[in-house]
Amino acid sequence: MSMTDPIADMLTRIRNALQAGHSDVNIPSSRLKADIAQILKTEGFIQDFDVRREGPQGNLQLKLRYDGDRNAIILGIERISRPGRRVYRGRDDLPKVLNGLGVAIISTSRGVMTDAQARRAGVGGEVLCRVW
Repeated sequence: MSMTDPIADMLTRIRNALQAGHSDVNIPSSRLKADIAQILKTEGFIQDFDVRREGPQGNLQLKLRYDGDRNAIILGIERISRPGRRVYRGRDDLPKVLNGLGVAIISTSRGVMTDAQARRAGVGGEVLCRVW
């Protein structure tokens, strides 16, 4: 069975694992998903991630992050651009998530980056998702 939106599948797996209280989640790997995981790690939303070369595609294992009371660090994660409705923003129209408390993940011509990094680089692109 082919999947029409692998990024939405990744975000849903993360959301479901957080809701169930799992410490890690396995996702079918791709370069774009690894780039998104790197941004989540850099911004402090996940502890770590590991790309495992098992089978033809490999797996991406994310170690989720919780606070001392076992509350998830990621409060919300939402897909913005979808296969049926792509959302592109220029460098002047990049979204701010909760006035800078969250991040929007943007796919630009210079790679996948956060909204703040894209603003500094002066580039726009496709708004993949937002995390807070």
